[in-house]
Amino acid sequence: MVLTMVYVLRSPLKLQETVNAASVFLNTLTPKFYVALTGTSSLISGLILIFEWWYFRKYGTSFIEQVSVSHLRPLLGGVENSSSAGLFSSVNGDTEPRTNVAECKVWRNPLNLFRGAEYSRYTWVTGKEPLTYYDMNLSAQDHQTFFLGDTQQLRPEDSVMQKAWRERNPQARIRAAYQAIELNRECAAAYVLLAEEEATTITEAERLFKQALRSAGKDTNLVVYIKRRLAMCARKLGRIKEAVKMMRDLMKEFPLLGMLNIHENLLEALLELQAYADVQAVLAKYDDISLPKSATICYTSALLKARAVSDKFSPEAASRRGLSTAEMNAVEAIHRAVEFNPHVPKYLLEMKSLILPPEHILKRGDSEAVAYAFFHLQHWKRAEGALNLLHCTWEGTFRIIPYPLEKGHLFYPYPGCTETADRELLPSFHEVSVYPKKELPFFILFTAGLCSFCAMLAMLTHQFPELMGVFVKAFFSTLFAPLGFFADKMESFMPSCLWHHLANV
Repeated sequence: MVLTMVYVLRSPLKLQETVNAASVFLNTLTPKFYVALTGTSSLISGLILIFEWWYFRKYGTSFIEQVSVSHLRPLLGGVENSSSAGLFSSVNGDTEPRTNVAECKVWRNPLNLFRGAEYSRYTWVTGKEPLTYYDMNLSAQDHQTFFLGDTQQLRPEDSVMQKAWRERNPQARIRAAYQAIELNRECAAAYVLLAEEEATTITEAERLFKQALRSAGKDTNLVVYIKRRLAMCARKLGRIKEAVKMMRDLMKEFPLLGMLNIHENLLEALLELQAYADVQAVLAKYDDISLPKSATICYTSALLKARAVSDKFSPEAASRRGLSTAEMNAVEAIHRAVEFNPHVPKYLLEMKSLILPPEHILKRGDSEAVAYAFFHLQHWKRAEGALNLLHCTWEGTFRIIPYPLEKGHLFYPYPGCTETADRELLPSFHEVSVYPKKELPFFILFTAGLCSFCAMLAMLTHQFPELMGVFVKAFFSTLFAPLGFFADKMESFMPSCLWHHLANV
């Protein structure tokens, strides 16, 4: 219909004269103009390609595609995806609206480091911030809810501490803690903040936690938190048996606080003692089908089974004789662990560099993998041949689950929200591990092709101007040949008087 209307209106719109004028103008242009035109096109498309590549590496999506979906789809009558405005849940159950992150459950890292004695020392040495503002904001929410409880009955020092947890500047938080101590020498939450943020050594942090424990009274939340951190101090200072006893006593005294995952601290300490029978006993209780899993549970179970056969395992011998029952159990345990969190093996095999773990983790995500490998890599290295067995078998998991986002084998399908959430939890200098591996967006491939094509045309036009001129004329003649054929057929099919009347109309 469009072609018919253009043909009918060719006389009133003077299309023939316009085309002839354009042809004359184009014929007067020199090859230098075409070199400049194609060179400029190549430069612009190259700049777009660089920006698209940078945006994809940083945010995991194409900028052009994102803008098209966000702004053009509503204009074209599409419906925006309501799931894009998801919620993040912290360990205390509160939710924080996030407009750009899908709904994902974020957990407090059971083995999170001390800010003053560990995170801050990293910043002093490297000049890099190991924690993101979003991660620290989640911790502030956790502390307010966990330590202050009912906001209707706040004491003056509690009001000061409520503001202290919300302060973004570390020195402002420390000053607020001292202000709370001036109001009440027995303000346990203030001593906790000083132990976490002002203490520059684990020994100093332990002293402040002991002071906080004496002031905690019968506040269950404070007592549990402080005793756990004291056990972690003992673990870091080499008093491992003492740390194990404190963790066992804490789990026995408060059995209903399993959501705090104290058993993961216990597992790590028992592995350091090489008390593998005790580790197995803890796993028998917590590696249950009715309980939520974690990388620590799955990979520790795999480590124990791998340790039993890894010292004598040989890929060549296994390929000749087949796997024994024990080896098959170990391989299946590794496949199970990799299916739960596929990011961990690259850190254990040192194919990716480790960073300090965040204060919050996303189960099955890169943040959980960093946190697990940071504390457990040494235990895998201690088991002779365990890393070799992992290296030989972990990639076989992906043959079992070819479409992990759609269907899992032993677990639910892999959540698609982990990449975006991990980018919020992990620092910007860390390259977030992505699973399954994303293909390059169409617009990156398109701009790369356009840039290369325009650059090639610019070079050929500069080197062979006459030959390229002949080629361009032949190209456009071929391109417009169907239009000429269509026009001839229309004239032969319709009476000339009809075209005259239509043109007058």
